[in-house]
Amino acid sequence: MIKEYIVQNWANILILLAFTILLGTTVFLDRRTILRMYVLIFLLFIFSLLVYAEFYFEGKGEYVDVRLVLMAIRYSATPFIIAFISYTLAKHENWAVFVPAVILTALDFVSIFTGIIFYISGDGTFQRGPFGYLPYIMVGFYSVLLVYQLFRRSNKRLSEIFPIVFLCFALASGLVLPFILGKEYSKIFCVTITLALFVYYVFLILQLTEKDALTGLLNRQSFYSSTSNDIDDINALITIDMNGLKAINDLEGHMAGDTALETLAKCFMSASTTKDSVYRLGGDEFVIVCRRVSEEDVKKLIERIQNKVSETRYSCAIGYSFRPDGAKNIDELMKESDEKMYENKKEYYSKKAALPD
Repeated sequence: MIKEYIVQNWANILILLAFTILLGTTVFLDRRTILRMYVLIFLLFIFSLLVYAEFYFEGKGEYVDVRLVLMAIRYSATPFIIAFISYTLAKHENWAVFVPAVILTALDFVSIFTGIIFYISGDGTFQRGPFGYLPYIMVGFYSVLLVYQLFRRSNKRLSEIFPIVFLCFALASGLVLPFILGKEYSKIFCVTITLALFVYYVFLILQLTEKDALTGLLNRQSFYSSTSNDIDDINALITIDMNGLKAINDLEGHMAGDTALETLAKCFMSASTTKDSVYRLGGDEFVIVCRRVSEEDVKKLIERIQNKVSETRYSCAIGYSFRPDGAKNIDELMKESDEKMYENKKEYYSKKAALPD
C-alpha cells in the first residue's frame, strides 16, 4: 500500500516538501501566516492519504462502512481546505469562515446513515442523495469568497491579478472536472490545489519585494520604479500624511501606531480604483498615483478616502496635484501636492489647538 500510495502521489509529495522547505527559509511573512501554511500543508498531505485509502477499499464489499466514513471525510475536507486557504491568505479573516464547512461536515456524517448527500448502492457503486450537489455548492461559495478577499486586498496590478486568476482557475477546475472525469478527479484534487497554492505563494514572495510589509501597500522602491517608467499616463498625485501618529506612539505604544497605519491603508485601498496605485513611502507618508483620470475623478477619490477615514478614530491630511496636459513632471506634481497637504495639516492642528481642553 505504501509503495502504491507514493507512486500515485509522488508529484504532490515533492511539491509539499518544496513548499515546507521554502516556508522555513522565508523572512517576508509573519509567524502566524507561516504556521497556518504549515497546517495547510499537513492537511493536504493527510487528505491525499484519505483519498488513497477510500479508493483502495473500493470494490471490497466488507469495507462498505469504512468507505462511507472516508467519503464523508473527503466531502467535508474539500470545502474545509479552501476555507483554511482563505483563513490563511486573507489577513483579517476570522474563525466564522469555517461555520458553513462545519455545518456541511455534520450533514456529511449524517449521510452515512441517511444517504441525504451520498450513499453506496447494493452493487457497491457511489450514488448521490437528494442534497448530493451541496458539497460542490459549498466549494463554489468558498472559492468565490477566497478570490474576492484576495482581489480586495490586492493593489489591482497585473502582477497581483495574474496569480489570483491562476488560483481561481484551479479552484474552478474543482467544480467542473468532477463532472467530466468522474471520481477519478478525486485522485488529482490534492496535487491540483497544492500546485495552485504553491504557485500563488511563489508569486506572493515575489510581490513582497515591492510591497510594504506592514500595510500591504506598494513600497517606496515600487513608487520610484512606477514613476520612472510609463509616466505619460500619470496625470495626478495624491499625497497623504497621518495626523497624530507620534502622539499615538508615545501614549499607546508602537503597536497601536502600527494598527493605525494598517487601518488607514485599508481605507485608502477600499476607496481606490484600478486606475489608482497606493504607496506607503515610509512612516505615515502615503502617495496615490492616478493614471488617465479627470480632476473630478481625483476629487471624488479624495472624498471617498475622507469618508472611509471618518469612520475610524484617525485623521489624515490630504493634498493633490493634477496635470491635464502633461506639462508638469513627477517632481513638480509631488511638490504641489505636498504643499496642499501641509496646508491641510496646518489647518487641522490650528482647529485642534482652538478647541477647549
